[in-house]
Amino acid sequence: MRSRRYNKYIKSVKEMDRKQEKLLKCRQRFEYDKTVRAENGLLCGIDEAGRGPWIGAVYAAAVVFDDGVFIEGLDDSKKLSESKREELYEEIIKKAVSYSVAFATVEEIEELNILNATFLAMKRAAEGLNVVPGIALIDGNRLPPLEVKTRAIVKGDSVSASIAAASILAKVTRDRYMRELDVRYPEFNFAANKGYGTAQHIEALKQFGVTPDHRRFFLRKLEAKEGKLKYYKEKE
Repeated sequence: MRSRRYNKYIKSVKEMDRKQEKLLKCRQRFEYDKTVRAENGLLCGIDEAGRGPWIGAVYAAAVVFDDGVFIEGLDDSKKLSESKREELYEEIIKKAVSYSVAFATVEEIEELNILNATFLAMKRAAEGLNVVPGIALIDGNRLPPLEVKTRAIVKGDSVSASIAAASILAKVTRDRYMRELDVRYPEFNFAANKGYGTAQHIEALKQFGVTPDHRRFFLRKLEAKEGKLKYYKEKE
């Protein structure tokens, strides 16, 4: 029968292996970017946050690193805790050659549709850089209309360090924005649900109504089922 000390040892070895694997994958993301830079010059990674939620602007970020940068723990923002994203956010903006975060408004989402509004946010982020990249790597399988060479990479935040960094900047910035909306509309608990269509969010919409920051088009299925939702009345 294995002793408790032996089991603890095995657990620590497995944990060390997981850490080493994460470190290796992180280094591979930076090496991938170096390879792309060698062929195309300055590289920009672009990613978005907030396409799926029912409320608020959609955000995008653009990040440019140089070959000498390494940030341990850099990964797809969805795989990181909120505290880790905040920590990495600060390191990214310190070490980036250039970075930019932009958004498209609810009105633009309603007018253009969410895909084109996301492309608009990406375009604004790219144009907000103080350098001109030779290539922009975009997370996903569709390309926004940019003035520079572009390349789409499915699950790009797991492939490219620059895209992973952009995903973190976009996610952290949008989460901060959702905390602001949480203060404005406390009944909806946006700090926790981030604006997604959770059961609690649906109940709040039915009870308190649609706010000016909601994406009305995203609510069409709910309104088809529940009837037209009333408008939210802000407290004076």
